[in-house]
Amino acid sequence: MLRITKTIQIPDDELLFEFVTASGPGGQNVNKVATAAQLRFDVAGSSAVSDAVKRRLLHLAGRRATVDGVIVIDARRFRTQRQNREDALRRLAELVRQATIVPKRRVKTKPTAASQRRRLDSKRQRGDIKKQRGGIPDE
Repeated sequence: MLRITKTIQIPDDELLFEFVTASGPGGQNVNKVATAAQLRFDVAGSSAVSDAVKRRLLHLAGRRATVDGVIVIDARRFRTQRQNREDALRRLAELVRQATIVPKRRVKTKPTAASQRRRLDSKRQRGDIKKQRGGIPDE
């Protein structure tokens, strides 16, 4: 059971791990031992998270989410399966934690009359400066 918040816990049967060979450090074992972890979490089929969190989670996941609503996290930072597995779980938990935060709605505001006046005055001043740059008029 992956505990994310007090209310959100993802059961182990919703998490699918696959281990593949990884590139990078590892010496002779690099081509023999499958240490890189691929974690798959079916967000669309999960009962652990609410619909609003699912939408934000898929949006935050970006390229890591498939069209079927499955998040794939690839962990190959470490040399051991155990460390890569823990890294993938930690990254998934952080992603879900970010998705639980409801973004504040933007309140539309209008510029004040004084700020509009200052903006137009500065534009007028700038235009006057540019007009004065002209050459000497012919006589």
